[in-house]
Amino acid sequence: MRTEPIADPSGALVPVARTRHWGRVLSAVAALAIFGWLVFLIVVNPRLDWGAVATYLFNERILAGVWVTIELSVLATVLGLVLGVLVAVMRLAHNPVLSGLATFYIWFFRGTPVLVQLIFWYNLAFLFPALVIKIPFTSIGLMWDTNQVMTGFTAAMLGLGLNLAAYFAETVRAGIQAVDHGQTEAAYALGMTPAKRMRVIVLPQALRIIIPPTGNEFISMLKTTSLVYVVAGHDLMTNASQIYKSNNMIMELLIVASLWYLLLTTVATFLQGRLERRFGSDAVRLVRRGGVAAKVLPKVPA
Repeated sequence: MRTEPIADPSGALVPVARTRHWGRVLSAVAALAIFGWLVFLIVVNPRLDWGAVATYLFNERILAGVWVTIELSVLATVLGLVLGVLVAVMRLAHNPVLSGLATFYIWFFRGTPVLVQLIFWYNLAFLFPALVIKIPFTSIGLMWDTNQVMTGFTAAMLGLGLNLAAYFAETVRAGIQAVDHGQTEAAYALGMTPAKRMRVIVLPQALRIIIPPTGNEFISMLKTTSLVYVVAGHDLMTNASQIYKSNNMIMELLIVASLWYLLLTTVATFLQGRLERRFGSDAVRLVRRGGVAAKVLPKVPA
């Protein structure tokens, strides 16, 4: 065993033996061996055409699907966040009707699978063949054919966004409730209305709690868009499945789709980390003056 001398109280050097953790070494070697074996089996598998993977990796239809996946993820996340904030505020309202409706919304959309919701929106024409907006007691209005409006992309955006709003609502509610109650009392003392108090005082401070799970939801949304293939939304998974149905290269196209999903989630994770660091440095700073740490909150508009 290796020893490193240390000094005892008398100044003499005393050798100290370091314990070797053989269990850690053996478990690490075993894990690497199993992982390497699995990778080797996949790489050298004669039934897998890596040339086709390289060919389709930048295929025009695959790249178009990647772009649609990004669009769906961004639009659904924005829709879910905006609606989630509204539902969270309703959930915390003193009005029992608004609070009850918000609770029902969260219960319903969290309790039904995303896949069912996507199929429902895509087949909305069975219930409403036409979408009509009409001014009450007049003949003035607009009408659209539901089949033309509710395309695969529209159904996917609504299904994913409305479902995500239910989860965002609970995240926003937790962030709002985490704000110190003294902030609310101070806002009331200044004569602020409840709406202004929420917009100017509470929500800006709740953002530092809301942002991390929001980033996680966006990353999850990138992968959840793969369910859109059931409504032919022309996303990455839809285009990849259409290609392998025509040439029977199922595993190759699944690897191509997986590589793109890994790239998108890696970039989103990196951006999330930058956003959290940036937001944290601006929102909560420790200022040491005379050895005392003080929390400085971001300035809010008057």
